[in-house]
Amino acid sequence: MEIYSDFRKNRDIQNLASLINKEARGRVNIMEICGGHTHSIMKYGLNRLLDGKINFLHGPGCPVCVMPLRRIDKAIEIAALPDVILAAFGDMMRVPGTESSLIKERAKGRDIRMVYSPLDILKIAEEKENKNKRLVFFAIGFETTTPMTAALLDEVIKRGIENTLFFINHVIVPPPIEAILDSGGNAIDGFICPGHVSVITGISIYDSIPLKYKKSAVISGFEPYDILSSVLLITRQINENNPRVEIAYKRAVSMDGNRKAREIAEKYFELRDEFEWRGFGNIPKSGLKLREKFRDLDAEYVFKAELNETDGKEKAANALEKACKCGNILRGISKPTDCSLFARACTPENPVGACMVSSEGACAAYYKYKDSCID
Repeated sequence: MEIYSDFRKNRDIQNLASLINKEARGRVNIMEICGGHTHSIMKYGLNRLLDGKINFLHGPGCPVCVMPLRRIDKAIEIAALPDVILAAFGDMMRVPGTESSLIKERAKGRDIRMVYSPLDILKIAEEKENKNKRLVFFAIGFETTTPMTAALLDEVIKRGIENTLFFINHVIVPPPIEAILDSGGNAIDGFICPGHVSVITGISIYDSIPLKYKKSAVISGFEPYDILSSVLLITRQINENNPRVEIAYKRAVSMDGNRKAREIAEKYFELRDEFEWRGFGNIPKSGLKLREKFRDLDAEYVFKAELNETDGKEKAANALEKACKCGNILRGISKPTDCSLFARACTPENPVGACMVSSEGACAAYYKYKDSCID
């Protein structure tokens, strides 16, 4: 028996959908923060089951999608330095910068390698032919993957590996959510909060959503039953006028999260003053950097004299990139189908924006599952 089959039973899904449609008073706008939730919503046709009652908005929960052009440009610049190997996850390879992408630069002869795990870095770093090269890991992700990068740092130091550096692009969930809510003009009633992040953080990181903004927040798993259960809890919170943080994913998420994972992340990382997000601009205290004592492992510090100061001097993107609505999609203002490029000039085979490039992007989900519905 498939391990997730109990969370995909058609009868249970239909019953939950009926309850939601019955209990929802008017149209409820719910933002799912994580791209994994977006894909499940589209794959199982949950948006169609709840059409007219629940309006799903797609938030900034895809780490590839939120990476701004400037950070891609800087990675390309690092890869162009002499005797440098740049290693990145697969989704990052095709994300467009202002003029190129990592995969295009690799085709030009740059030594840019795709990795599946941070631990792949150790193998590359210790290969005999790479001993005199500088290996740079393009580290990205939310609170879920930050401990993995920290564990890699720990291992690099323990093994005395001297040729490995880190280009840090880790970000955290709460600041962009607060930026969306502070911006005004949105009609968000509640949030489906990311399950994988919450496994690490616990639930306290979402406290400002109900306390400061009076919005509902429910932590969800990724199966259709999980998501609909979360929607039902949000609907009931709204009906009771009692916004709060709830867990609808108790088989994986605890109140306090994973303290050990947080401790290793805190050992190596601290907050940046600000970090730029695609579609948002600079958000204070939203990204991480290596602590001062580990700066000799920080590629931006080590290569500072060799890199151009591009901040504030972004080159003009081409007309297609300007037309891309990825930034608005990440803020819940637009949906993929609102973009004139979607499924026309912009497809998974020829992506214009990061929301189509990433396997977790909303545009990729809409394109892949546009004909899906519950069996």
